[in-house]
Amino acid sequence: MNNTGKLKLSSSELDLDRPNIEDYLPSGSSVQQERLGKLRLYMCDLLDISPSLFEAAGAIVDDSFTRCFKSNPPEPWNWNVYLLPLWCCGVVIRYLILFPFRVLVLTLGWIIFLSSFIPVNFLLKGNDDMRRKIERCLVEMICSFFVASWTGVVNYHGPRPCMRPRQVFVANHTSMIDFIILEQMTAFAVIMQKHPGWVGLLQSTILESVGCIWFNRSEAKDREIVARKLRNHVQGANNNPLLIFPEGTCVNNHYTVMFKKGAFELGCTVCPVAIKYNKIFVDAFWNSRKQSFTTHLLQLMTSWAVVCDVWYLEPQNLKPGETPIEFAERVRDIISIRAGLKKVPWDGYLKYSRPSPKHREGKQKSFAESVLRRFEEN
Repeated sequence: MNNTGKLKLSSSELDLDRPNIEDYLPSGSSVQQERLGKLRLYMCDLLDISPSLFEAAGAIVDDSFTRCFKSNPPEPWNWNVYLLPLWCCGVVIRYLILFPFRVLVLTLGWIIFLSSFIPVNFLLKGNDDMRRKIERCLVEMICSFFVASWTGVVNYHGPRPCMRPRQVFVANHTSMIDFIILEQMTAFAVIMQKHPGWVGLLQSTILESVGCIWFNRSEAKDREIVARKLRNHVQGANNNPLLIFPEGTCVNNHYTVMFKKGAFELGCTVCPVAIKYNKIFVDAFWNSRKQSFTTHLLQLMTSWAVVCDVWYLEPQNLKPGETPIEFAERVRDIISIRAGLKKVPWDGYLKYSRPSPKHREGKQKSFAESVLRRFEEN
């Protein structure tokens, strides 16, 4: 019997598999009825203290937290006699024609970039304004080469960001390529997790030229340092626009997790940016726990194209009486609605750490009090 047939069993068939509680009770109508009544009472008591049990069961059955960080593989469509030859032709085109050409484009971009960036960085040290302006254009250029190496089709909606003091841009986060896609249009100074390998080398050399700020999630001291750098950056009129991904981690472009309040307590205008990827050719979600960024780039470069929309939305300011947390939720609503993403009430940092002992003890204490209260009533 196939799976569909199993799911369509009638209620009478399912009842045959259920244990009959009365069969396990001693014979005799009075004793049997009395014990059955007590058992039902205990079951009712258990259901009365069920909020905690319901929450736990719901987390198992409908784990919306884990689903935020999972890439849903597409259903196979090519394993039949009609489409398999076409799929094989597509593999040949993508890996043997498009991929080498894209590698050539990206290599050419790096040659042009480095042959310009290194002399500018050394020769214009005395003229900071001119040096920053040229380096900003060069960073935008290399990001454009990256997008071209994926055959990126990016549709930008809304006015292009400009350099103004006391403003910060916030966006939902799917992959590190979010930064590249936004950077090719405007040279943002981004706040981002410090990465190892060649990505970390680029962060500490090239991207620092546009004022990017890096942090280490595992070091508590970095929070105070980063907060101070953010406040100093947004005050400068000549600094590049500041871009923050307040979710703090990559989410699979179907959901938005809780926004950190840091970007919303700087006392400046918040400009929401919504990014939505079309999975028709490739899933742009980067699961950093399962693949390196190099593998992720190779996946993009061997796909047909990366298709996405970017919306620069109406700037928002803190309303009278509104807390930074409420402000963050309001901006998250705006981004989620525009990009068609589902909001979930999770902290993205739980992806990297276990719940705190204080949180667990609070849940345990609440459950124990509800059990004791119920038994005292009886």
